[in-house]
Amino acid sequence: MKNIILTAMLLLLATTMNAMEKKLIRISTDRTDLVLQVAENGRLYQSYLGEKLLHVSDLEALSWDVYAATDGSVSQRGWEVYSGSGNEDFFEPAVAITHNDGNPSTWLYYVSSTQQLVPGGMQTDITLRDDQYPVEVILHYVAYAKENVIKTWSEIRHQEKKPIQLSTYASTMLYFCRNAYYLTEFSGDWAKEAQMSSQQLQPGKKILDTKLGSRAAMHMQPFFMVGLDQPASERQGEVLMGTLGWTGNFRTTFEVDNVGNLRIIPAINPYASVYSLQPNDAFTTPEFIFTLSTEGAGQGSRNLHEWARRYQLKDGMEDRMTLLNNWENTYFNFDQAKLEDLMKEAKELGVDLFLLDDGWFGNKHPRNDDHAGLGDWEVNHQKLPGGIQALTKAAKEAGVKFGIWIEPEMVNPKSELFERHPDWAIHYPNRKTYYYRNQLVLDLSNPEVQDYVYGVVDKLLTENPEIAYFKWDCNSPITNIYSPYLKEQQGQLYIDHVRGVYNVMRRVKENHPDIPMMLCSGGGGRCDYEALKYFTEFWCSDNTDPVERLYIQWGFSHFFPTKAMCAHVTSWNKNASVKFRTDVASMCKLGFDIGLKEMSADELNYCRQAVTNWKRLKPAILEGTQYRLISPYESNHMAVNYVSASQDKAVLFAYDIHPRYQEKLVPVKLQGLDADKMYKVEEINLMPGTKSHLKEHGKIFSGDYLMKIGLNIFGTRSMQSRVVELTVQP
Repeated sequence: MKNIILTAMLLLLATTMNAMEKKLIRISTDRTDLVLQVAENGRLYQSYLGEKLLHVSDLEALSWDVYAATDGSVSQRGWEVYSGSGNEDFFEPAVAITHNDGNPSTWLYYVSSTQQLVPGGMQTDITLRDDQYPVEVILHYVAYAKENVIKTWSEIRHQEKKPIQLSTYASTMLYFCRNAYYLTEFSGDWAKEAQMSSQQLQPGKKILDTKLGSRAAMHMQPFFMVGLDQPASERQGEVLMGTLGWTGNFRTTFEVDNVGNLRIIPAINPYASVYSLQPNDAFTTPEFIFTLSTEGAGQGSRNLHEWARRYQLKDGMEDRMTLLNNWENTYFNFDQAKLEDLMKEAKELGVDLFLLDDGWFGNKHPRNDDHAGLGDWEVNHQKLPGGIQALTKAAKEAGVKFGIWIEPEMVNPKSELFERHPDWAIHYPNRKTYYYRNQLVLDLSNPEVQDYVYGVVDKLLTENPEIAYFKWDCNSPITNIYSPYLKEQQGQLYIDHVRGVYNVMRRVKENHPDIPMMLCSGGGGRCDYEALKYFTEFWCSDNTDPVERLYIQWGFSHFFPTKAMCAHVTSWNKNASVKFRTDVASMCKLGFDIGLKEMSADELNYCRQAVTNWKRLKPAILEGTQYRLISPYESNHMAVNYVSASQDKAVLFAYDIHPRYQEKLVPVKLQGLDADKMYKVEEINLMPGTKSHLKEHGKIFSGDYLMKIGLNIFGTRSMQSRVVELTVQP
């Protein structure tokens, strides 16, 4: 006992001495400072998070802003960076641990920190340690200077004799001291994803979370905005924009304390997930990615877009393909001849790729509807006697590439896989099974199941090297929440399942690095930056009604670049013209899911020209900078523009949604142009035989004029659209 006490005292002394040697830790971008400080009691506190301080000497003055006395008391501004449960703080902790002796308290003291250059930024690693237990937390931060983005995560380890129990495990904690805080959340359901709503945060806690396990973002997206002192607006004001990279249950807590300070705690949702951590193992939390903009949400979005393209999104700096999908054209009812005809239509349309969707697999239990076949990833011989190879050959002959849909994490009870391995599915052993969409989720906490799922994907790609694109779907949340594999460790299911999903995705990327992949989950049920390390893009929503899509795409654009967001032209809302539907899809990564035979000759010619225009303008739309100009939430119209990196090319998309009778129409002022350059204004994407009624069409204006005076782009008719190309003149 004396040795334990002596060791603890020596540890605390060493910790305190280390803290005295290194008082401040600065985590900086070109625009933001996050300053952490070791207090006299040896613990680590946030002393500043805000606009970058210009003078290094001012950092020393921050030492007066944080005070944590040696007697353990903490002032109102003593914001512990990774507060433990059971300490003297009365508010929500970052970590909660029950130790081997049943003690539920954790007090973390600063030990050391290091900094190193990583691609795009500077990584800071900070080690904290409990003074009474062999528990260690390593805090990781990567600051991307140019993009003004910081990502942070934590790592929990221990050397106790037996497992410790983790009941809370946040990625980080951030604090603010302002007069008011305004939260914007992005929520919804199937077919109405990323709907925006705002509220002022009041004393107490506001929680954004999900408990769906898989398809986890179906009701709540894992990102948010907080306006500081005022509601978040597009072009002015200070706003924090944050998102959690986790494809499972998440929980972000916003807590306004007794003196009006705000703490933000992004984390895996600990619901039904008390995690038993083995000695010497590491529990690594998801990455939390955030940017602090002093120029409104628009600049915050541009920060995240540039960062994602460069450092997080798979093939973020590479090209994207246009495509024709067969789903809304055929659903499950197709054969090889019908698909070959659609491949020819894809070529005629001018897109790069034909995508075969659901229904191509299953023999004993053929996939003719959504009741059977999931798990049996063998080609249906009746529909496709020539197999996938015949389809890739036909696509090549048609002059397009071939892609395919798969849902490898799921199983139908009516399948050979479930007949052989019912224990591979997550379900209760002693209760009536509840089926969501007639299927169950495979238990990817089980390494054997991981190998099977990876093997399915690997075999498909290895045997068919001509496959050029993968659409990876996930249509069900986890129901009947019990893992036959984990047995007594059910508290680990939600977490270990997601880690198993990542393990499969990681192996696919490592062994098939060049294949573009769409992340789909019954629409936009997966939209996080951890999964997007392995996917080039994601499907925003199954709702392709162009009016609804304007709201969905507006919401997602706050956090994701255009090239990550798939949008297709379909038959949804036939009251809208093909032009309007196509123009809405063209503001994202363009695709089609519509039969050419249902179009008139003029509509088909229009679509061909729109595809040609979109491909020509990819340097602006996909690689350029986006500016949201007119919000559909604040107007009966919507407008966005994109500007190429050289500022020599720009594209303006403008939409009249449902204008009111004789409402006042104001010019749209563009953003991001070079004020001193001269731009020719040309309306494109016109129906054959029609001329532009834009009064500025064909004229030349300075960038300054276009940004201060603008274009008279809006009209008075419902569901009308205009696409304007701006080209610098020599």
